[in-house]
Amino acid sequence: MGFFNPLLAVIAAIAFLIILIYKRVNLGIALNATALFLALLAVDLAKIPVVIYETTVDLPTVSVVLATFCIMLLSQLYKETGIIDRLSESIGRLINNPKAVLMVLPAVIGLLPVAGGALMSAPLVEKEAEKLQMKPDRKAYVNLWFRHTVFPVYPLSPVIITTTLLTGVSIPLIIMRQIPVAIVMAVVGYVIGFRNTVLSGKKEQSADQSRNRNLRDLLVSFSPILTTIAVAIALSLGGVKLLNGFDVVVAIIIGLIIMIAVTRLRFKVFTKPFKTWGIYGITFAAYGAFLLRNVMINVGISNVFSSFMTNGSTDLVLFLAVAPAVLGLLTGSPAGGVAVSISILSGLLTMPFAPKVAALIYISSYLGYTIAPTHLCFTFTADYFKCSLGRMYRYVLPSFLVTFPIGILVYFLL
Repeated sequence: MGFFNPLLAVIAAIAFLIILIYKRVNLGIALNATALFLALLAVDLAKIPVVIYETTVDLPTVSVVLATFCIMLLSQLYKETGIIDRLSESIGRLINNPKAVLMVLPAVIGLLPVAGGALMSAPLVEKEAEKLQMKPDRKAYVNLWFRHTVFPVYPLSPVIITTTLLTGVSIPLIIMRQIPVAIVMAVVGYVIGFRNTVLSGKKEQSADQSRNRNLRDLLVSFSPILTTIAVAIALSLGGVKLLNGFDVVVAIIIGLIIMIAVTRLRFKVFTKPFKTWGIYGITFAAYGAFLLRNVMINVGISNVFSSFMTNGSTDLVLFLAVAPAVLGLLTGSPAGGVAVSISILSGLLTMPFAPKVAALIYISSYLGYTIAPTHLCFTFTADYFKCSLGRMYRYVLPSFLVTFPIGILVYFLL
């Protein structure tokens, strides 16, 4: 064994991860550095290369890393080709209700899981919010909250893909249990975000010809994402065993082909995302989540935590609900919350996890991350709309306190 008691080593590693995140160290570097730091503290030195090798050649790890890379590539190409602007503009022109636009636009742009991506929707939100005479803090809340209503049920979220591979639970089974949470998030956002707002002007109706053109623009610009989602779900539900967990990778590759076709993508534009660090940082984070999980298993942390839990279900549910949320909040990373929580539970529960367990871990970590002050979307949105984090929390905390119990309730009901 290593030099430190496993429990003390894990506590030190989590503290190390939190410090790195607060210092704005890239998430990919932070997760991998934390895994290595923990290994040095509590794993035999001779075994560390073995753990790294086994993680690197593990097929579930490889599939998630490739899927994350392809998702980030698709997201970056949406931005580089300008097709994201066509998508958002067509939605804005097709929907005549500013409240509906403010709910839909951040959520649709949220389908592109780029770090700090709320900045992409902020200018569009500001334009529509002016029609409702909304104050800056309310604009910031709407941009942040509605951007994140889609992720609980989004099959191409890198974190939900990671959760699936770590727990052995299929994406549809997790998503099915997140639908009530997503609905509550939308309702809460509508009530809190649009309370006492007044429409300052009436939006003009589009001509039929213009509406048809806007609809065509919407379908064309949305087709790469829609195709990817449809293929991913079809392969998952079809139980295609030959793909060995690479079904999402195949789906995204098909989506990329559609992107190339509808945009007539030039080679120079296609290669541009490969020259930026962002696409590699998130991909490295996916690998780091698996490496951290495997290091914790070798440390034997599940055996340590089992002594804190009784055979009753109360302690387990409390851990499932609170630990991922706290970790997501402290690290500003749902992947960090998921990876650490699942690592601790891997020796306590048999694989695959029960679907309700996987769903609760995911939604708890995700909601904790949503309200984290280190969450890039949170800080970028506050900065863009020139309002303090404190004023945003006046809206965000009540939204969290209403939504979080729904995730726990779903655990008991489904």
